[in-house]
Amino acid sequence: MNSIKLAVIAGLAALCASQAFAEDTMGTMTMMKGGQVTAIMPDGHMGTMMPDAKMSADMMKMAKPIKHCMMMMTDAKGKTYMVDTSTKKAQAECEKMAM
Repeated sequence: MNSIKLAVIAGLAALCASQAFAEDTMGTMTMMKGGQVTAIMPDGHMGTMMPDAKMSADMMKMAKPIKHCMMMMTDAKGKTYMVDTSTKKAQAECEKMAM
């Protein structure tokens, strides 16, 4: 009887731990924080930073708002491409993927 209780407790602990690890691996797919800057390189690696107020103001002078859903994909060799999502069908697919 004690071994069954121990097995149940161990199973619950493993379930909780697996959810925590899953959230860590999904960290790259979360929304950006206010003021955060994300850079994406052609080989697919990314970096983020939180610039200071002056740098942020300078970058906003160059920035343009995103008007619609955008998609990027990486090929088998690791090169990153931006997908044209200007058509209604492509927009629908992009929005479905982003949900």
